[in-house]
Amino acid sequence: MTTPRDASPSRRIRANGDGTVYQRKDGRWEAAGYVLAPGNTRKRIRVYGTTRKDALAKLTEKIATSNRGVPVPSAQGSVSAYLTYWLEAVAVHHLRENTHTRYTTCVHQHLIPGLGKKKLAKLTAKDVRTWLNQLRITCQCCARGIDTLRDQSRCCAAGTCCSKRLSPLTLAYIHSVLKSALEHAVREEEITRNVARNVRTGTPRPRRFEPLTAVEARWLLTATRGHRLHALFELALHTGLRKGELLGLHWEDLDLDAGTAAIRRTLQRTNAGGLTALPTKTRASERRIALPARCLLSLRLHHAAQQRERDTASTEWQHSGYVFTTPQGSAIDPTNLTRTFTLLLRKAGLRRIRFHDLRHSTATLLLEQGVELVVIKELLGHAHIGVTATVYAHVRLRLQRKAIDSLGTALDVPANNTSLSPCGDEPCSTTTLVR
Repeated sequence: MTTPRDASPSRRIRANGDGTVYQRKDGRWEAAGYVLAPGNTRKRIRVYGTTRKDALAKLTEKIATSNRGVPVPSAQGSVSAYLTYWLEAVAVHHLRENTHTRYTTCVHQHLIPGLGKKKLAKLTAKDVRTWLNQLRITCQCCARGIDTLRDQSRCCAAGTCCSKRLSPLTLAYIHSVLKSALEHAVREEEITRNVARNVRTGTPRPRRFEPLTAVEARWLLTATRGHRLHALFELALHTGLRKGELLGLHWEDLDLDAGTAAIRRTLQRTNAGGLTALPTKTRASERRIALPARCLLSLRLHHAAQQRERDTASTEWQHSGYVFTTPQGSAIDPTNLTRTFTLLLRKAGLRRIRFHDLRHSTATLLLEQGVELVVIKELLGHAHIGVTATVYAHVRLRLQRKAIDSLGTALDVPANNTSLSPCGDEPCSTTTLVR
């Protein structure tokens, strides 16, 4: 006798809240149940399997996850769609304009071509790791079609790949942009976890820089003497201010009688606003610093020279209020300052360095003079002392070597005194000798 349909073991009644499991006409098994959704609501989901046990296991796992308070992912779109939304609706309100521009370039050049077609909810750590490994060995001339845009091909189009690969620092930056985007997707409960955090790219070596020595710094200051921006370069070497902070200084920020300067803004060129005064890089960067006597004298001379330029320019003078200006009184473009700096390096016979390396030179010279790390951190405006300690670790190692050598000198036994007793003037006791 045939067993009734309702009495079949595969059709037994499940408890309330356990969901339902049944076989479809195509032979697959389907399980459906309610789980937690974003916004503290409930949502009915369906999972499929080749057997009843398969489908039931998938549903049970999702219900168990829901019972722990983890909502089911709501993202149905692609990674490309979400990254576009994140850039246009989220990141634009939380990032500085230049940072947002770099993020946008990174997303459109690397993230969307590599991961854009995948579903956001189905993106796995393996997908991210495989893509990063492929990106690490891919020639960028070939991948982005750079060679085809050149007047004369010299890479893939010419049949010889130049192997222009991304640096470890660039790969780490691309990975960090993806992590930031997925982290926001987790906060908005679009996905349950940030899979990019489970991928390790390795710690890239920090960019090496060669700061100026004390002798080279003196040569540079000698070469700038007589230049209309001598006070700027002297201030940069003595205080370690960033390029934008120097160009963003107003006369009202300086108290020449008290010998202090208030760092309140930075001058940068942006795509939307052109040359714009922006808030400092971090909250710690907004600070008040002491000015050395040499800089105070240079600033007073610079102020007098600027007054003469103002009288010469007459009606063409632009009242910008900046300490360092063009001969017409307008703000100096950071790119033009870099060109001037490069010419002065050549004049001084010095190797070519970045303007930002003047900041590194200041910190290096201060450390070598024995200045406390916390004082340098406050002067440079670093948010955390760990940044200062990490960036200038090579200097600290040199100081350690110097200290160890000094200790070794102190512990050396004079060559002409071989009668020294290990116990000093007192006779050695047998209990003090250790074999």
